[in-house]
Formats: sequence, C-alpha cells, structure tokens
Amino acid sequence: MTAMSTLLLYTAAGLVIIPGLAFSILSLLEGEKRAAIRAALVTVSTGGLIIATSLLEVRGEWSVLAGLACLLLLSGILFILPIGKVTAEINPPESRYDEREIIFARARLEPGMEEYENYYRSHPKHKKPDDLARKQPGLLSSQSKFFDPFQSAAAAGSFALTEALRDAVDGPTKPKTTAGDTSSFTRYVKRLAQYYGALDCGIAELQAEHIYTHIGRGSGTYGDPVKLDHSYAIAFTVEMDLKMTRAAPYLPITMESGKEYVEAARVAVQLAAAIRDLGYPARAHIDGNYRVVAPLIARDAGLGEIGRMGLLMTPRQGPRVRLGVVTTELPLIGDQYIPENSVMDFCQICKKCAENCPSQSIPHGIREISNGVRRWKINPETCYQYWTIVGTDCGRCMAVCPYSHRDSWAHNLVRWGIRHSGSFRRAALLLDDFFYGKNPASDKQFFLSKTALTDPDM
Repeated sequence: MTAMSTLLLYTAAGLVIIPGLAFSILSLLEGEKRAAIRAALVTVSTGGLIIATSLLEVRGEWSVLAGLACLLLLSGILFILPIGKVTAEINPPESRYDEREIIFARARLEPGMEEYENYYRSHPKHKKPDDLARKQPGLLSSQSKFFDPFQSAAAAGSFALTEALRDAVDGPTKPKTTAGDTSSFTRYVKRLAQYYGALDCGIAELQAEHIYTHIGRGSGTYGDPVKLDHSYAIAFTVEMDLKMTRAAPYLPITMESGKEYVEAARVAVQLAAAIRDLGYPARAHIDGNYRVVAPLIARDAGLGEIGRMGLLMTPRQGPRVRLGVVTTELPLIGDQYIPENSVMDFCQICKKCAENCPSQSIPHGIREISNGVRRWKINPETCYQYWTIVGTDCGRCMAVCPYSHRDSWAHNLVRWGIRHSGSFRRAALLLDDFFYGKNPASDKQFFLSKTALTDPDM
C-alpha cells in the first residue's frame, strides 16, 4: 500500500459518502422514506467497499482505482454522446379551439337546455361519453368514491372564491395612459406578478391560435364569438404543494388544486387591474372564465414545454403548477419560446404518468399529429369520467412525474443532467424508479379527515 493510493481511495470514498448521505438526509426531510433508506444503503455499501480495498495488496488497490477511473471516463463519454435526439417542433395549431368543445364546458350542459340540444346535434360523438359522466356522482359529491366531508368542504370553499372572482376579470380603463417604454413595462409586470405571488412569469405576443373561437364558460353569453383585441399575454405559474399533490388521486389534491386556482386568479385579477390603472386595457383569464388557451400561451411565453400528460412541464416544478394569464394592450417585449427537446425525449422514454393513470387516459405511444401539432393527446372523456366517479380531479399524473420533485439542490442537479444528456435521462429514469418506485404509492396520510383537518395536534 502506498500513501498516494490510500489518499485516492479515501478521496473516492468521500466523493461517494458525503453526497450520498446528504441526499439521504434531504430525502428524509422531504418525507421520501423509501429514497432515504435506499440512498443510505447504497452509500454505506459502496463507500464501505471502496474503503475496504485499502486492505488489499498494492496491485489490487490500484486495480480498484483504475476501475473507478474507467467508470468515470465512461460516464463522461456517455454524457456527451448524441443519444435521444428528439425535435420539439414549433407548429401552431391549424385551426383555433372552440371552448364549447372542451370537457369542462360540455359538463355544464344539462338535458333540457337549448345549448345541450344544439351542441350534441352538431357533436353527436360527444353525447354518449358525456351522458355517462353525468350519471356518475360528480366532483366533490357525497356519493363519490373518495368523499370526505371536511376535505370536500375545504375544496368547495376555494372553488366558491374563484367563482366569485370571475366577474372581476375585467373593468374600466383609466382614460389617461402612463408613459413608459416597453423594457420598463416588461420588467414592471413581471416583478409585480411575482410580488403578488406568482412563481415564474413570461410574456408572449398574442396570436390567433391562442384565443378560443367561442365562449363555453364564464362571463358572457354561451356560444358568442370571442372578442379579444389585445396584443400581449402575460402568463405566470403558481406552485402546488408537493405533499398535497402526492396524495393524488385522493381529495387533498383537489383541495390543493382549488387553493392554487384561487392564487392564480387573485394574481391575475390584481395584475389586470393594475395595468388598467396605468391606462391600458387588460383582462384576467382564470379558472372557469378563460378566453385563451392558457397552456399554449404559457409555453409560447417560455415557461415550459407541454409533455406526455398534456400539461405544461416547467423547469423546476414540472407539471406541479397552476397557470394564470392576463392579456393586455400594454406595450411589452415577448419572451422567446425555445423548444425543450430534452423534455420531449424524457417524456418519450418515461411513460410513468401513462402507466399510473387510473383511467388509462394518457397515451403510451409516440406523439401524433393533432390539429397540425405533433403531441401526445390524452383522452379527456375517460379522464373526466374517472373524476366524476372518485369525486376528485385525480392529479395522479402530476404526483408520479419525475419532474415534480422538489426544487432542491439534488433534484436540480438531476434536472441539469436531464437537460444536457440523453444517456443521463435514461439513467435518471432508472434511478427515479429505484429510489421512488415505478408505481409510487399515493400518500394517504391526508386522506382521513381526522388526520388532515380535525386532529388538534396537526
């Protein structure tokens, strides 16, 4: 044994043990017991094996060091190999979307309504699945599978506030405009959105494909053409709590969805009102009262990419966000949408959301062309039918997505690797399955009302 080889061995052991134990502790603090235990076991066994080689003869000791060096070199080569080259094309939809056709607008139609008869006369293929959903208990229903009176009431309270804010999305504009240049206005609205509570904020130049053709929900008259003459769209995200999300598909996910829809609405309504006070028209677009396709605008504003589950995948929270949008005539500078090919590649190989979807509404295959856009298209009918049976908005896809992990140093390091290397993506997926499970169990600790809302020790 030589002093040099001993030093190298202990250095290698330290490079394994220190970050490994740090990740184990981090996982424990995040409530990820499986990941914490497995990380500790791997760290101790690997680090111990390296240290044990110090008892070998010099030749064996150097062989171990050579093996570690070759492994490190191979990892570096794999990191730069052009694996997983997938293109996220910039293709606008061939035609605009009619809000009356989305599942949430159709769910508001009831037999006997004139709108009901007119819609299904022109869209007969939607009638059977929609009527089937109407026969189920419904969201937050006391007859639904996962009903809990306390958690349902909590979610209903949030939905009621969002409903109350739907008439506050627009208002009078001050007749005198405040002077300013596009750069200062752009900085102002982004900082103001974050001050009000937004996580991230981006700006897109409003395009025709961003705007619904006809009103399907919210204020205004059902079926009227959408009139929106604004030039810019300010999109922002608000974060959903990971612990509540991990309870999906049980009611805590709906509590959290409702709460964050309120936050998105609150930010959007305030931001639009502030812009109107500067003398420029502005309208907030919130849950149940949109005039625009929010995920498409958020993507074009540079906030993320649309993945397999059909939701916006943000860089640090993945799909674990809710969106808000404000459209305006305030002169702004749009952000550039740069297609994130790494997300397309990772979603292509991952499939964890599809494999864990209770209703099997997320496709397992490759992207297909839909309305001129290459994408994964979920089945909204079967997805919504599951909601009406269990009484929640499910969210299982968000809960299991590897991108949904916390915004912490360990997960951000993995996100950096995923973004830069195709081989790293494949390794990261295997590690995610190992540490967190291919079919992660739902965190039911908030499911029972005594634990969630009525326990005096909580």
